[in-house]
Amino acid sequence: MKDLIIDKEISERAVLVGVITPAQNEAKANEYLDELAFLADTAGAVTEKRFLQKLPYPDSRTFVGKGKLAEIKQYVEDNGIGMAIFDDDLTSKQVANIERELQIKILDRTSLILDIFAKRAQTANAKAQVELAQYQYLLPRLTRMWTHLERQRGGIGMRGPGETQIETDRRIILDKISRLKAELKDIDRQKSLQRKNRGKLTRVALVGYTNVGKSTLMNLLSKSDVFAENKLFATLDTTVRKVIIDNLPFLLTDTVGFIRKLPTHLVESFKSTLDEVRDADLLLHVVDISHPNFEEQIEVVNRTLADVCDGAEKPMIMVFNKIDAFTYTPKDEDDLTERTRENVSLDELKETWMNRMGSDAVFISAKKGINIDELKQKIYEKAKEIHLTRFPYNDFLFQKYDSEDFSDQ
Repeated sequence: MKDLIIDKEISERAVLVGVITPAQNEAKANEYLDELAFLADTAGAVTEKRFLQKLPYPDSRTFVGKGKLAEIKQYVEDNGIGMAIFDDDLTSKQVANIERELQIKILDRTSLILDIFAKRAQTANAKAQVELAQYQYLLPRLTRMWTHLERQRGGIGMRGPGETQIETDRRIILDKISRLKAELKDIDRQKSLQRKNRGKLTRVALVGYTNVGKSTLMNLLSKSDVFAENKLFATLDTTVRKVIIDNLPFLLTDTVGFIRKLPTHLVESFKSTLDEVRDADLLLHVVDISHPNFEEQIEVVNRTLADVCDGAEKPMIMVFNKIDAFTYTPKDEDDLTERTRENVSLDELKETWMNRMGSDAVFISAKKGINIDELKQKIYEKAKEIHLTRFPYNDFLFQKYDSEDFSDQ
């Protein structure tokens, strides 16, 4: 019995599949597969092998070429692999063709993210948003669920009922989408009322790429116990805490992390969660500076913020986190090759475009508590400016505190 329980808990074994194209070189493709492997690990899968193929563009039938698919099939059969995860969205036709060839479970990047979201969702709001995103993803892929009818062409009336069944399913899903949208509108109204009931307190929102340390920073600033884990999308539900720095109270919000290739309908379904970002007075854009491609992650977040905030710019502090994990490899003096990001020290990075940000940037380690006082001082100054625009008569309250130390806060 004990062995049976252990078998049930064994994670699913998977292979990852990606392509190298003119728009995505080998280094970038490998980086995306690194992230896909992290997603797979978060979902509970164990990555056994990666497959990459150089193509002008993904094959419209099987994503990769016939030879590469045969290679994947051989590995899957030889090693008892039960799942293949593809780095880009697959069409229903591609999934059907690949499944027919490999005879294992096929997932693409979006379906994997949706699975993680479904696993992480705790509140009714998050569960409804995930369910809506799942149905919106499923709707254009219904046809592949009825491919078993293709093998019954000789049966009388088989084509009609099959087509009718697809239409029936489509109608059911459309009804569910409508119901979920109505449910989320009600939740949205409730949350809007909650935000109004918070009064005119300054609202500060933590935003950033997934797994950059937002929840850890939230816990540090608010002295709370928001769930934080070294996994992607550890936070789905928005958490709001009242924080007081010196004599200044404000509301601090932890939000869902962003990621590359995040489906548009997923952003749309999480609109009510992201309303906290839209309504924020100040954004703390948390960045994992130890990540080799943190600048691209910044661009991803900025693009998503532009969509969420309808292009409106908000006051922002760039919080470069994980300086304790930052590493670099100095180049030898006789090495004449061009320097890469891995050869640049943190001090040198600070003298690049970050230097022009001045008071809008701070370098910290939320895990080690490094430079947190400096961050608190910057938040205080920004939040105070916003507060005084609403309550100008409170100016005298701040005067005696402005020179005080924040180290004990």
